[in-house]
Amino acid sequence: MLPTDYLERVYAGVLGKIIGVYLGRPFEGWSYEAIMENLGEINYYLHEKLNVPLIVTDDDISGTFTFIRALEDYGITRDITPAQIGHTWLNYIIEGKTILWWGGMGNSTEHTAYLRLKAGIEAPRSGSIALNGKVVAEQIGAQIFIDGWGLVAPGDPELAADFARKAGSVSHDGEAIYGAQVIAAMEAQAFVERDLNKLIDTAVTLIPKDSVIAYMINDIREWHAKEPDWRAARQQLAERYGYDKYGGNCHMVPNHGLILFSLLYGDDDFQKSLMIVNTSGWDTDCNSGNVGCLLGIKNGLATIDQGPDWRSPVADRLYLPTADGGRSISDAVAETYHLVNMGRALQGQAPLQPKGGARFHFDLPGSVQGFVSEDSAAVRGVVTLENVADFSESGSRSLAIHCQGLAAGRVARIETPTFIPSREVARYFEKRSYRLLASPTLYSGQTVRARVVAADANSGTLTVSLYAKHFNGTDDLSSLQSDPRELTPGQSAVLTWRVPDTHCYPIAQIGVQVTGNGGQAGTVLLDYLTWDGAPDVVLDRPAERERNRTTGTPGPMLWKAAWIDGFDSRERLVDLDYWPESYRLIQNRGRGLLMQGTREWTDYQVTARLTPHMCQTGGIGVRAQGMTRYYALLLDQEKTRLVRALEGQDIVLAEIPGGWKFGHSYELNLKVQGNRLTASINGQVVLTAADPDAAYSGGGIALISEVGRIGCEHVEVRPLS
Repeated sequence: MLPTDYLERVYAGVLGKIIGVYLGRPFEGWSYEAIMENLGEINYYLHEKLNVPLIVTDDDISGTFTFIRALEDYGITRDITPAQIGHTWLNYIIEGKTILWWGGMGNSTEHTAYLRLKAGIEAPRSGSIALNGKVVAEQIGAQIFIDGWGLVAPGDPELAADFARKAGSVSHDGEAIYGAQVIAAMEAQAFVERDLNKLIDTAVTLIPKDSVIAYMINDIREWHAKEPDWRAARQQLAERYGYDKYGGNCHMVPNHGLILFSLLYGDDDFQKSLMIVNTSGWDTDCNSGNVGCLLGIKNGLATIDQGPDWRSPVADRLYLPTADGGRSISDAVAETYHLVNMGRALQGQAPLQPKGGARFHFDLPGSVQGFVSEDSAAVRGVVTLENVADFSESGSRSLAIHCQGLAAGRVARIETPTFIPSREVARYFEKRSYRLLASPTLYSGQTVRARVVAADANSGTLTVSLYAKHFNGTDDLSSLQSDPRELTPGQSAVLTWRVPDTHCYPIAQIGVQVTGNGGQAGTVLLDYLTWDGAPDVVLDRPAERERNRTTGTPGPMLWKAAWIDGFDSRERLVDLDYWPESYRLIQNRGRGLLMQGTREWTDYQVTARLTPHMCQTGGIGVRAQGMTRYYALLLDQEKTRLVRALEGQDIVLAEIPGGWKFGHSYELNLKVQGNRLTASINGQVVLTAADPDAAYSGGGIALISEVGRIGCEHVEVRPLS
């Protein structure tokens, strides 16, 4: 039986996780002494002081909300296997580019495990002590990725611990597994038990009594009973279980100790617990994320809201850079519903789809789903946002846009990201260990719908419209706007807008504009905002890029950054100005993919002109869901095939003899509708097939090259009609 407040407490857990990570990330790896000397006790975000962004790409967040997708991809079952979770790694991770710290074999535990998986060594052997040694296998990673498995098992700590064992064993072993099991079990039990000591009691029964983790937890509880000063107790922890006692870069044992220690000394207070765990140093973002998640689950949104304003600066935003680029720009509400629907499915319950499955629905208390006031001098200070009850046609809550000083003709704008925010942000993350790979979530040709309500009886008539911002030839933002709609007080309307052609440039933001018609203030309620339909886009080299290529002038980069680069060539596609073709696909070993699009793309067609120069196999894909899950039209020099790719293997759906010749150009077209595929070459249908398993219901497109080089000069995605 699911708790009645399951949804809201998963949301609190997700918020606690990302808030904790964002809080601890700027000084990750610092010692307690360095933190006290340079920063003092950590009571709030320090990103501005340390001149770094607040919303960051980070393995703690991307791994947590990505590896749990094994449940979605393999059928939601309690019997998920370590091997299936390992294949989930191979699908969503792009080597050297996404999710993990790529520190090298024997140095980064996760990188080591990934190389084992890639070499065909399945989990759990991929993360075993027998293969990788005790020090490597017992680092912290099994714990930092584990929260999702507790969140989908409310009130069932045994299931959560079993999930944690399976998921952790992909990359870790020994004490690392035990620490992960403790965290996951405590989080699962926290849905039905509020006493922290009882949570610990439950969790330690699920790990070996003679483990280091179990002994350490007992020591920490004894210190807490005798020593009221957390600083003195922290010193005891460092002396007995500190980094100097264990090998590697970031061992599980000391950091797990800090989590339990901070929870006990934090007096059930969100801010105090995060202060202690972050001030104590070591792996601050990882530890802080686990503490924040557990307290969010246990005490709900109230524990986050009772202290300083943790939520407004975050505005629900998070990045999940993976090979499934259409989900890279995400938010806490979206990830909450993914987790809740997995948890519901494990209980045999139907999924929740607020407001007909709208992308932005604001149906959780305080949620804004990335919406903030436009950061411009013209509207600064005009808008405040508030999540409010009522005013929704089919849900329970809406987003209030409170406008002040809205004189005639003055505008108020709110917007949420649909892609990488700017060239500067992209470059910042390029310099970090964790890159921001993302495809836009919104494309030309799709239809945006939003329900709005003029709620202020004293505002007079207001004009409301939708707008989108897209990048241009200088990587600045240009704006497109829907036809305006006038609203009198109390009136509601559904705004509908087919997004115009942005000429291959990615859409960065979607928003709502309110224009004053004479009043000084007004409130408009945004009930929901969503979009659907197939894209209608050409993804060729922009004209500005071509001119700059021939003159040697640096050109726009973000049009190429919209592609998820799954090739192993050292050349970075977003940096290349000098190739004569729009895209040069270079893969040294195995198969590489260049992908763009989202899971919401279902029935559509893709056309691409390819010239194989020297390659083993190449072609185009549809409904791509990562590196190993997609449909494809593939050609080599001897045959042409329609395939379903899964776990590194091609399931042939149809095949004919005869392929392509090197140096010749071919226009390939692949249509997908329902479970049927139709492939054409140079305008002639050559293959049709149906996938009897209907395995992939949606996904983006892919350009594919296997061992060699292919040139691509034209790509377009169109609706079937």
